[in-house]
Amino acid sequence: MASRLNPYITFDGDARQAMEFYQQVFGGELNINTFGDLGGMAGENADKIMHAMLETERGFTLMASDTAPGMERTAGNNIAISLSGDDAGELRGYWEKLSGGGTVTVPLEKQMWGDEFGACLDRFGISWMVNIGQS
Repeated sequence: MASRLNPYITFDGDARQAMEFYQQVFGGELNINTFGDLGGMAGENADKIMHAMLETERGFTLMASDTAPGMERTAGNNIAISLSGDDAGELRGYWEKLSGGGTVTVPLEKQMWGDEFGACLDRFGISWMVNIGQS
């Protein structure tokens, strides 16, 4: 898969409803995974959305999640830019440049879903997420 750049929105418990609404607006295929599906989490957060992706026939991609337990959500910091793909060298290069002079909030490392993932604020305060898919 070629690298892609798209918005990633964090919601306060209503990601499923929002993404279903956006699917009605834009069409396309919506894939949703809960914290229970991917993280093995039980209890009140198990049904919240860990990752949702809407891909449309027109080439639009929108990703979203509910705020993870223990994370803070404030209006204005709930949108990030996502870089994803399977070209590890290219994506690590972007990661190094984006995180340089910024703040790493999640180190770029292998995650429970099998991919490498990292999150950072660049030196201008923009939130970035990098996901390197494992083939």
